[in-house]
Order: sequence, then structure tokens, then C-alpha cells
Amino acid sequence: MTRSAAYKEEDAVCGAVLRIEMRGLLVFAALLVAAFSQETFEGDQVLRITAKDEVEISLLQDLSEIDRLQLDFWKDPTHSSLPVDIHVPFNSLQAVKAYLETNEIQYSVMIKDLQVVLDEEQSEMQGARSAQPRNTDGYNYENYHTLSEIYSFMDMLVAENPNLVSKIQIGSSYEKRPLNVLKFSTGSGRPGIWIDTGIHSREWVTQASGTWFAKKIVTDYGSDPALTNLLNSMDIFIEIVTNPDGFHYTHTNNRMWRKTRKPNPGSSCVGVDPNRNWDAGFGGPGASGSPCSETYRGPKAHSEPEVSAIVDFVRSHGNLKAFVSIHAYSQMLLYPYGYTRKPALDQAELHDLAKKAITDLASMYGTRYKYGSIINTIYQASGGTIDWTYKQGIKYSYTF
Repeated sequence: MTRSAAYKEEDAVCGAVLRIEMRGLLVFAALLVAAFSQETFEGDQVLRITAKDEVEISLLQDLSEIDRLQLDFWKDPTHSSLPVDIHVPFNSLQAVKAYLETNEIQYSVMIKDLQVVLDEEQSEMQGARSAQPRNTDGYNYENYHTLSEIYSFMDMLVAENPNLVSKIQIGSSYEKRPLNVLKFSTGSGRPGIWIDTGIHSREWVTQASGTWFAKKIVTDYGSDPALTNLLNSMDIFIEIVTNPDGFHYTHTNNRMWRKTRKPNPGSSCVGVDPNRNWDAGFGGPGASGSPCSETYRGPKAHSEPEVSAIVDFVRSHGNLKAFVSIHAYSQMLLYPYGYTRKPALDQAELHDLAKKAITDLASMYGTRYKYGSIINTIYQASGGTIDWTYKQGIKYSYTF
């Protein structure tokens, strides 16, 4: 080999090595970006407070209005929703605890370090994740899943049960993700029942429940008389991931993200609370006008594509008999209204049905639920989902 050829070969080898190193560097850089873009909650605590009277509840409500503390009330300070659970950022812990102690409000530390809990959650997800399941029998219903895994589950369920299940896309999210709904049907022209899960993206147990509901329906049809009779006369629609942009964001950037991901013009804060965006008392008390708030209502009713897609579906279907929206957490079964204290026209029937449901639930599992209208059971909330569906004539509108 000539010196010239040797140099050329050496250059080629060095070039290949450099390309490999560059690829490795780019991968490493991407991992660093992912690591640093993931919001962490190290040192954050969740405090549980049992207020003993209206004075203490009022003091907690005052505390919730101090924006600089960046408190996240998982359970709000109302008499009917005690105890109150508050996610407190590390930097606000000293001030919040001093406030509680000064006012002699008793509290306990429910979660000592929120990030530790979230790390354990991620570890469990990774530990349970193996190869992609080949069918829905192999899907792990005891663990949380990503958006792509849930979409894959839906496709498998349809493929396995083509005579019972179909997938319809009712629209697209702001970030152009499909808003997929599973339709369970044994005939045409039937009235329908709607179930949605995951409208608040961080409430992962709801999306997990949605997949379990879907599998339960196809498994029990033909063997469970109640379900079989139901599906022989009505269709069931399930939107498992109602807020896919927010859900994806909880897996990639911020586990505690609640809202949609649509930018708000004139503000650096992103997203709208999709359960305050409906045309039912829109803009009233119990919904914020601040784009940075967890309960920001949006610029106008139905401004969010995730909400307007359901609105269009409800109107075009025209014959939904029940609408059930699943949230977490708290053990409550709620019916309209949330935006007004005026009783719903069907309140007596809605109340009796809720009572029967929670009584039957308690007899099976011992789980105790509160029940009642939204405004009387938890708080005033304007622009909510089931208030709008009830006003559309869907009598059996409930939130679990």
C-alpha cells in the first residue's frame, strides 16, 4: 500500500469514528435535553389538612389565593370535601407550614417527597414493560401506559372484536393527535351511552380505567346478562384519552400537568382546563380568567378542540341517554349543577340513582362514596362537562 493510499484509508477510518462519535454525542445530547426538560418535584410535599370549622376553611381558601406560593390543591378547601390535600412546592413549604401553625390549623405530611413517589411510579412502569403485547389479553391492566401503548391497545381490541367494536375519530387535538373513540355496538340506529376518561391529563388512573372498561365490555358481552341486555339495545362510546396532548406531556415533561396544551395569546402560560371550557355558566365563579391558573376557562366556550369535538359528536348523535365523565381523585359521584345552586329539573331522580349506585358499590367492595350535585358536594365550578350535557337533554349526566 502506498503512503497516499494509507493516508486515505486512515482518513476514512477517522471519519467513520468521528461519525460514530458524533451520533453518540447527538444521542447523549438528546438524552440530556430530555432529562433537563422533565420537570421535577424534588422536596415537594403533599400536606393533608382536616379543618375543624368554617373559620379554618376560610383561612385555607385565603391561602389558595396566594399565587406566589404556587400551591396545587388536590382536594379543595370546602366543608364537604375534607380533608384538604395540598401539593406544596419545596420553596413554599416553610411559609405554608408557618401559616398553618400560626393559625393553629392541624396538618400531616401525606407525601414527604413527591418526586420519590413519581420515581417509584416510573420504575414500576418500566419494570412491568416488556415486549409489545400481541393481543389485549397480554396487555397489563395493572400498570400505567403511554399514549402510544393505549392507542395500540385500542387497535388490537377492534381487530379482535370486529363485530362488536369499531374506532371512530371525532376530531384532532391542538397538536394534531387523533381524538379516538371506541364504539361498542350490536346494531344500527341505537341510543347511546358516553364515557370519557382522562380529560384532566394527570389523572392517569382514569385512562387506565378506560382501557379496563373497554376490555370488560368485550369480555362480558354474552355472559353477563345486564351488560348483554344493555348492548343489545344501546351503543356504548368510550373516549379513553380525552386530552391526548396533555397526557403525552405528563409522560415527557411534567407528570402533574392537568390542562390542554394550546398556547394562550399574550401569556407565557399554556393550556386550558377542559372541564371549565363548556357553555354552561361559562366564565362564572369556580373557573379562573388567568391563563396561568389550573382552572383557566379559556378565551371562550368550546375554544379547545378536545372539547369542541365532543360537543359536535353529542349534537350530531342526537340520542345519547347517559353521559359519564371519569375523574380522579376522591370518592364522589356527582350530578348537575356545578355552576348554579338552582336544582336540576331531575334532581330527585338523579339523587336516588346516585344513592343506589354508591350503596351497591359499598356492598361489593366497602368503598364509600359521597354523592350529590357538584356545587353542594364539592364546590362551585362553572363551564363543566356534565352541566353542558344535561342542558343538552342528556338526563343521566354524571361525574365519577
